Amino acid sequence: MPLPGLRGAEHIGFTVPDLDEAHRFFVDVIGCDFVYSLPAMRRDEGDDWMREHLNVDPRSVVNEIRFYRCGFGPNFEVFEYAPTPSQRPEPLNSDIGGHHIAFYVDDLNAAVDHLRESGIRVLGDPTASRNASEGQRWVYFLSPWGMQFELVSYPAGKAYERDAPVVLWHPARPAE
Repeated sequence: MPLPGLRGAEHIGFTVPDLDEAHRFFVDVIGCDFVYSLPAMRRDEGDDWMREHLNVDPRSVVNEIRFYRCGFGPNFEVFEYAPTPSQRPEPLNSDIGGHHIAFYVDDLNAAVDHLRESGIRVLGDPTASRNASEGQRWVYFLSPWGMQFELVSYPAGKAYERDAPVVLWHPARPAE
């Protein structure tokens, strides 16, 4: 049975080590719109709210949370926590919990050039997909703090779409 009333992904939340650095990256390099922020969150000794609601150490402190809109698609909820001794590094894509966020762009080459000109580390050159994803090109890049992102583009669609009864959501055609 499906989740009642499901409409789609509303936001993606993640933690960064320096919110001002992340802000510059998302606004100045990626082109997201900053929407609003929430102030620090901390709980009193003996209060288990942080563990109960966020599954973090009860003494964790959220310095600030900022919200961004990035074109069509889910919003970003970006957290900055005060560092703790148990804080772990950014996972690799191959680690449990590894992840990346992909941005769809109309012109992959122009987007890659922009990232490189902005001093962003691009991992290799764009790759042409094969099999069901033929028609797509992609490339990974790293944020200044090491989080993995991807650019994808498939302006003429992907091979699987020719005879698929359901197609993946496409940010360039959000109403379809």
